[in-house]
Amino acid sequence: MTRSELVAVMAKASGGSKVSSERALNAFLDAVFESLKKGRRVTIGGFGTFMVSRRAERDGRNPRTGKVIKIPATKVPRFKPSRALKAAVL
Repeated sequence: MTRSELVAVMAKASGGSKVSSERALNAFLDAVFESLKKGRRVTIGGFGTFMVSRRAERDGRNPRTGKVIKIPATKVPRFKPSRALKAAVL
């Protein structure tokens, strides 16, 4: 499903316009982005949890030369689905 398809489904389900649905989706995404930037979790009951986790520094290899390189530590976004979401997919 693409973003525009999601906006259309939201508009149909709410009985509103696509413009208002797109604004709502943008507001939701902005709120999730801001919370994750601050290192906070976003938990949506029955759906899942968005979080930031830390990936440790590790050794890697340059595929062209085979030389060992250090890959620096970094923060990465993660999503953990709820039990309800997992059950719905099965």
